[in-house]
Amino acid sequence: MSRFAAAIFDLDGTLLDTERPIVDTALSILAARGHPVTRAFLLSLVGIDVIEGNRRLAAHLGPEVDVDSFTAEWNTAARAAMADGIALKPGVAALLDTLAQQGLPRAVATNSATQAAQRKLGLAGLSHHFDAAHVVGYDAVARPKPAADVYLMAAARLGVAPSACVAFEDSAPGVAAALAAGMTVVHVPDMLPARMEQATAHHLAGSILDGARACGLIA
Repeated sequence: MSRFAAAIFDLDGTLLDTERPIVDTALSILAARGHPVTRAFLLSLVGIDVIEGNRRLAAHLGPEVDVDSFTAEWNTAARAAMADGIALKPGVAALLDTLAQQGLPRAVATNSATQAAQRKLGLAGLSHHFDAAHVVGYDAVARPKPAADVYLMAAARLGVAPSACVAFEDSAPGVAAALAAGMTVVHVPDMLPARMEQATAHHLAGSILDGARACGLIA
């Protein structure tokens, strides 16, 4: 039996392999518009909410760039790139199937908008693993990650104390949010490696299955 009462997951880069197509699409569109940026800059936006991301993008590109027009084109292109389905991160299907068999409550806490998160879960074939009420986006709370709000809301909707939850994250803002919520945190880096100066998770793992074993969620 698991030592945890619930498992809460970040979405992009943790359950779903979405960060790469999203970044690649942005690079292509900005280059076509004559505003090339580095991959490193776009990677610096991973894990933060869209409002803060747009603010940083506008500051980086300058006032002559119509960020609203770019983000609208970016969203359309990113959706098209993932319209035929979204790949899962390695080990996700096996872990979620195991937790479902155990009857362990599960939720998603993400800096994506709630409706967008539910759509992506559907495209990835994971909707049956998460009740719609247990998918919490940044638009459902007062503050996005790195604040604890999405994780606290997810735990509340599951009816589980935050201290009894394990959270899985790929980004530094997400790790900070889950730690602030008082959860046991497993960091599984995606496109950015963990850095010593960032908030330190309880467990650092190369895959979600390794992390689930390290924290005692599964044997």
